This record gives sequence, structure tokens and C-alpha cells, in this order.
Amino acid sequence: MTPGFERLRRSAAACAVVTAICVTNASAAEDASAWNGDSRSAIRLIAGSWSGEQAAPLRAGVEMRLKPGWHTYWRYPGDAGVPPRFDFSGSRNLKALHMLWPAPRRIREHGLSVIGYTKDLILPLIIVPQDRAAPVTLHLAIDYAVCELLCLPQQAMTELVLAQTRSSRDAALAEAQARVPRKQALGDGSTFAVRAIRREESSARSRAVIDLQAPPGASVDLFAEGPSADWALPLPTLQGEPSTPGLQRFAFDLDGAPPGAKYEEVHITITAVTAEDAIEVTAPLD
Repeated sequence: MTPGFERLRRSAAACAVVTAICVTNASAAEDASAWNGDSRSAIRLIAGSWSGEQAAPLRAGVEMRLKPGWHTYWRYPGDAGVPPRFDFSGSRNLKALHMLWPAPRRIREHGLSVIGYTKDLILPLIIVPQDRAAPVTLHLAIDYAVCELLCLPQQAMTELVLAQTRSSRDAALAEAQARVPRKQALGDGSTFAVRAIRREESSARSRAVIDLQAPPGASVDLFAEGPSADWALPLPTLQGEPSTPGLQRFAFDLDGAPPGAKYEEVHITITAVTAEDAIEVTAPLD
């Protein structure tokens, strides 16, 4: 049992026993593995088409199906919950794998604010084979959680052979990748940008303040992550309009650093999300 799942068990008073999920394999001719899961959620792997370029990475994705009314967590879950844990160590002919995260949303859960997804989603994968002349066998074991009134830990395992063929999943993968926040530098962007990140110290508290340029009339949500997974920063809250027209100001108390960590010269990642767009900025807190 991981510390994350211990945290989930403490925060959910009525956890049920996870439903056992069997393992199914897919042949090289398929562009998706079978669904592994139950009526609340299920997982499968999907493959994208090979571009035909020998040096190009392969495209794939982890697809999750969620029952209406249920949600799962982002890579940083917020006030409660546990992020999904992916294990691709059983894969074959895999040199490198990079996972992309579509923009999440803020969700109210038992009086707390968590970060995650309330609808079916695809997490795109960018894959580099060890031997480009041979297919990649992608093997996934995943621990994750889904919540409605109860929070349930789930497990799934599935496998898919990524062959150099055409796929019917290209449109779905492209749509998922379009929802991944665009990476920007601090201050970049004309209509949607993080303009400033700074610390404010007072006798009462220490907090981080973020000034955000957003499209006119856009409703924006903001998420803050520390430099590693053992940081647990609070969710930023809107502070009202700053003196500069067109900016929105968010702030959060500087709390949640691991023991011994300091906020000086720490880089944090800010993800800003609207209904139409999302950006990600990593910059020093100072």
C-alpha cells in the first residue's frame, strides 16, 4: 500500500474493496486493448498511426472511461485524493516514454477542493522504441482512484503491441493532445499569460501571489505545483481585480513544503485553465 493510498483511505471514511480486474492482451493487428475495469471506471491502451518516418516517436494513449457522476485525479490531486500511478516497466522494446496531461478542473469533494477529471479522458503517450525495426509491446499496470459519494482505489493491467501500421484512434489522440496545456515562459503570451509570480511576507503569513493575463470575460482556474511530488501546495484563490486592467490576481498561503524545504529560489509550476485554452508556466517563486 503506497502512502498515497493510505491518505485516500484516511480521507474517505467508507472505502469499498477494490474490484479485481483481469489482464487482457491485444494482438499486433489491434489499435486498442480490451477495456479493463468495472461499471464505475475502466482503462485501456490505444495506439496511434505510425508516421512513416523512421526517427519519429510512436503515439499512443491511456484511455479512461468514467461513469457519469464519478471523477478521478490529476497528477497533483489538490486537498485530498491520490494521483494515478503508472508502471510501464513490463514493456518490451521501450527506450523512453513521456506522458501528457490534458487540462484538469477543480472539483468539490466532501467540502474540499480536488483537481481531476469528471469525464472520459485520454492521456497521450510519446514513445521512443529501443529497436525501431521491431514493434513495442506496451505493458501498463496502474493504481488510481475514482470517487462519487465514496472513494474507491482501483487497479488495472493491460497490454498492447504498437506496430508500424495505421490506426483509427488518431483523431481521439489529437483531440486529447490539443487539451494539454501549452508550455510558456513567465511573461510570454499576449492575451493569456502568467505575468508575475512573487512571495509576499507579513507578520501574519507568507503567501505566493500570481498575476494572470486572461482573455476578456474568461473564467480562469489556477493550480500550483511544487518542484517535486512531495510538495502539497494549497489551491490558489482569486483575490479580485488588481490595479492593472486585464489582469486577474490569485494567491495561496505558502504551506505544504516537505520537512526542511525552503521557499527561497524554489521553482513552482502554474497551470492556468479556461474553457477554451490552458497554459503551463514554471518559474522561480521569487
